[in-house]
Amino acid sequence: EVQVEESGGGSVQAGGSLRLSCVASGYLYNLGFLAWFRQAPGKEREGVAALSLDTSSTYYAASVEGRFTLSQDIAKKAMYLQMNDLKPEDTGTYYCARTTLFISRPLLSHGYQEWGQGTQVTVSS
Repeated sequence: EVQVEESGGGSVQAGGSLRLSCVASGYLYNLGFLAWFRQAPGKEREGVAALSLDTSSTYYAASVEGRFTLSQDIAKKAMYLQMNDLKPEDTGTYYCARTTLFISRPLLSHGYQEWGQGTQVTVSS
């Protein structure tokens, strides 16, 4: 069984930075996708960024392109989301998700098999 656990949320002012971490336990780390989703109060969960574990390709939502960057440490089975130039609209609970399957649209939530508990990110203006 693969599990994922997030850390690194917090509160910052607009323009600040945060780094989120996601550690995936279990085997088959090099198959499928790891991704970040976020959900703001009263809004639907949205895909933020995704990493193909097969090819190391990255995918970003248009709203974060150029500000957020994914990286990974394969030995630690960890993925990181560096978030720069944060904006109040980035506020929400950020979830790490994992699938061992190939999915054609990795920023959509269906297809992900394991979800973390979430970590809160709050950006004040």
